[in-house]
Amino acid sequence: MALLAATVLAADHPIAGDKIVLKDPAGNPAHRSVKFKATKDAGIDPSVGGDPRALGAMLVIGGRGAGDGSSGGFTLDASKWEGLGEPPGAKGYKWLDPAFTNGIRKVFFKPGPKGGLLTVAGKGAAWAYAISQAQIGPIDVHFTIGADVWCATFPASTFQQNVAGKLNAALASAPADCSVPAPGVCGDGVLDPGEECDDGGTVNGDGCSSTCELEPTNPALCAGVPSASGTSLAGVVVATGLDRPTAVAAPRLDPSRVFVTEQSGRIRLVKNGTLLPTAFLDLTAKTATSCPYSEQGLLGLVFDPGYETNGFFYVDYTNTSGDTVIARYTASGDPKTADTANAASETILRGPISQPFANHNGGQLAFDSAGLLYVGMGDGGSGCDPGGRAQDDSSLLGKLLRFDPAAPAPMNPLDDIFAKGLRNPWRFSFDRANGNLYIADVGQNIREEVDVVAAPVPAGLNYGWDFYEGDACANTLSCPDSFCPASTAGFTMPILTYDHGPGCAITGGYVYRGCAMPDLHGTYFYSDFCAAFVKTFVLSGGMATNQGDVTTDVQPPSATISQVTSFGEDARGEIYIAQGGCPASSGALSKLVPGP
Repeated sequence: MALLAATVLAADHPIAGDKIVLKDPAGNPAHRSVKFKATKDAGIDPSVGGDPRALGAMLVIGGRGAGDGSSGGFTLDASKWEGLGEPPGAKGYKWLDPAFTNGIRKVFFKPGPKGGLLTVAGKGAAWAYAISQAQIGPIDVHFTIGADVWCATFPASTFQQNVAGKLNAALASAPADCSVPAPGVCGDGVLDPGEECDDGGTVNGDGCSSTCELEPTNPALCAGVPSASGTSLAGVVVATGLDRPTAVAAPRLDPSRVFVTEQSGRIRLVKNGTLLPTAFLDLTAKTATSCPYSEQGLLGLVFDPGYETNGFFYVDYTNTSGDTVIARYTASGDPKTADTANAASETILRGPISQPFANHNGGQLAFDSAGLLYVGMGDGGSGCDPGGRAQDDSSLLGKLLRFDPAAPAPMNPLDDIFAKGLRNPWRFSFDRANGNLYIADVGQNIREEVDVVAAPVPAGLNYGWDFYEGDACANTLSCPDSFCPASTAGFTMPILTYDHGPGCAITGGYVYRGCAMPDLHGTYFYSDFCAAFVKTFVLSGGMATNQGDVTTDVQPPSATISQVTSFGEDARGEIYIAQGGCPASSGALSKLVPGP
């Protein structure tokens, strides 16, 4: 983009971009193509500039992000311009080259009673815009005649399709001017668009490579990321129109993408802050769920620690029979850039695990620092665990499972049981700084709970259900037929509980370890599906301290906190909130950011 000036030009004419389509089929540059259109725009008036029949013109289309394509500067020579109307030029100009000498075939530059028109069409190997990756953007279009520049800018938020080989963007507002910021420099210590990190150096082996990419060993996730002091919080909407989002996840070395599961069966992709229209993976044919109040569907997602090289990720869903399946899938193509998964790559690792009732399916997936996969299993549903499955060592229900996804499944499925005594763990997470395990377990009719176990987390713990609901005997609360032990010895009791009044179904979150707000490190966030709150605490001395309510702070402008279904982390540890039950497609994703 060096051909686009970094200062405001003397004769800027910013225009709105109706549409741009760039194609670059892999291995076939002869089939590259470009189409750009801006219509009915008051900023397009050929009469205010010079005559291209005398001056010629120049066209430049390029992306600002690292690895984005660029056409370079295309000279539209004066001899191929034709004046339209009488006298010629009264109705604008047309440039035509049937031979596609420089990759451009035709350009129309015309006035109109409701605003003018500028269109560009071209194709062939001479059109130099290569799309080897999904574009980061923004994408700039500059059309110059003499000292006059007409410009349009398509930010990432306008991208409707953005994959290696093709970009389709539409409905871009006119930019403020035709300047283009000078490109960032890797190694200047400032994170620029397209960089994954910038630690102020250009050497390998320190977590941030010489090309400002994250390295797999001790990745410098926060290098170059601006941070704010203090604990002030705010929330910003990242995506809307989601169908009952249930989980939020990201590959450990990919700070530009966040993936969201929809209960109906799709995995959606938010890339560089934009929700892509095409699903990363569509499993709607494999699962069944409905509005309202279904607890079945696509419930969990986690990426393999080695995703950048092996492309593996894992899902937890209930199949069309209502039984739990834990499966592995693979990205299509290079995992670093693939925006879709291979739907035919399913390998079922565990299951189907029979579910006697439709509710309490758990579904959370998480890796520990050793690369072992954990699976949250509900107690099988109904109410008060009528089969006593959570305490039954011969059942996988009401358990926390753990296994190595790269190893063969055990001959005895019960060997996967890591802990028991859970009702419906929604959700659990590991503190990425120290490995502590946080489990939010949904209560019956009276009490919600959060359990915390310090690392290294031992196997064989019993979290108490259905003997205990929270920190009290279940037979004194919701389940009169439940057995109550004489002592809590041998049980892992919660560090936080609350009664049904402020809520009715806890939604567990994460301990904040992100880059943007270091003074919030160690703060655990949680919510409740039935209550419009987001609350916090800090683990200290085995107790939930510094308890707070940050609902007002994290509620985005012109939005509300309601029906929080899940939390998630991106690669840098920034926290996201997913919300929205029924009606379908009313779900949203927001992100916690520094407050004012």
